Amino acid sequence: MKSTKLLIFIVVALFSNLKAQNGVVLDKIIAKIDNQILLKSELDLAYIQALSTQQEFKSEVTICKVLEQLMTNKLLLAKAEIDSIQMEDKMVDAQLDRRMEYFISQIGSKEKLEKQYGKSVKKLKDEMRKQVKEQLLVQKMQETITAKVKVTPAEVRKFYGSIPKDSLPFFSKELEVGQIVKYPKVSKVQKIVVRDRLNEIRKQIVDNGKDFAEIAAEVSEDPLSARDGGNLGFFKQGELVPEYEAAALKLKPGETSPVVESQFGFHIIQLIERRGNQFNSRHILLKPISSSTDNDVIVQELDSIRNLILSDSMSFEKAAKNNSDDKFTKETGGIMTDNESGSTKLVAERIDPALYFRLDTMKIGHISPPIPYRTDDGKEAFRIVYLKSVSLPHQATLKEDYQKIQFATIQEKKNKLINSWFNKTKSEVFIDLDPEYKDCEILKGEQF
Repeated sequence: MKSTKLLIFIVVALFSNLKAQNGVVLDKIIAKIDNQILLKSELDLAYIQALSTQQEFKSEVTICKVLEQLMTNKLLLAKAEIDSIQMEDKMVDAQLDRRMEYFISQIGSKEKLEKQYGKSVKKLKDEMRKQVKEQLLVQKMQETITAKVKVTPAEVRKFYGSIPKDSLPFFSKELEVGQIVKYPKVSKVQKIVVRDRLNEIRKQIVDNGKDFAEIAAEVSEDPLSARDGGNLGFFKQGELVPEYEAAALKLKPGETSPVVESQFGFHIIQLIERRGNQFNSRHILLKPISSSTDNDVIVQELDSIRNLILSDSMSFEKAAKNNSDDKFTKETGGIMTDNESGSTKLVAERIDPALYFRLDTMKIGHISPPIPYRTDDGKEAFRIVYLKSVSLPHQATLKEDYQKIQFATIQEKKNKLINSWFNKTKSEVFIDLDPEYKDCEILKGEQF
């Protein structure tokens, strides 16, 4: 199932601009919204994606509903162009990097991804750039339109009551999980080891003429830029951490900096080009590794926190807010949330297997001893884990699934607002829809 989902993501990304090959027309324009066009391939692929990712509390997926969503998105893009609303390149680059990291993690390695699709990661990102930029711009427009949407408990109950009992979704096993995370502090000795290694690498580049990009690809511990010879691309002044930026801007194109320390580790930097207040650079990043002694200190600290909680001297939530190094769960009292819905109930199948196996041996209310793990951004860390609750597989109820039902209610309200915006705004631009889809009544018979 994992590979099927990945395939759909990449197919939608890479083939949304299908063109004629060998003189045979493989695609056609089915709608024009001002300067935006909608291709039949986009509709077909979006329909496949909608069928494969249909969510709870959603009505039946139809071609007409998918077409209406796509036309709404094109209208949002048209209005963004008319209103001169832009999406910054750094946000597009960050989103592309995240998607590539996800694809690579799902398929196993960068090499496997490139082999399967016959293209380099850079080429894949280039082909996805336009679509990702448009998706981010659509999201920005939607957020502007729906920014003030809220729902009351009465609206949540009404939404739940409107769903036929035999149509209520069935939820699999879910867990509420808390964590208190601590990062080991790296000793001075470990930092000296990394600094010395980088100085040796710098010497090979500056004194012996070694190619910076080749060495970056081999040794840099920034996996995203290493694939492109350490190249970070253009950034404006103020967008990178101060230590890095200050060192980079002292350089002339082609020069290599001394070793620079930042919150990410140690770098040597090569300036590629400057354009006004923008600059392009490449770097080699090495991260000092904590020693066993450093780790022992963190384990003892977490053990002490755990003992305070177990002796009722402090609640888990307060301990997390006061002590956790994880900024995402710290403010929620250590409780993890689903990235999409914001719910504190995590579907068992989507929890990291190593963590789930640990949770599966615990009783509700128990707190684990310190566990080593690696964060999403590759940092070494330790955590204690709290199993707050477990929900067995069940049909949705207002009592057990209020957060999910509330989220679905908000989404429905936002969708209605977007639809209302579409109906009010469509007269402001030229719209032409292929007669094949007139039965969808998206334009409700109005002439454009």
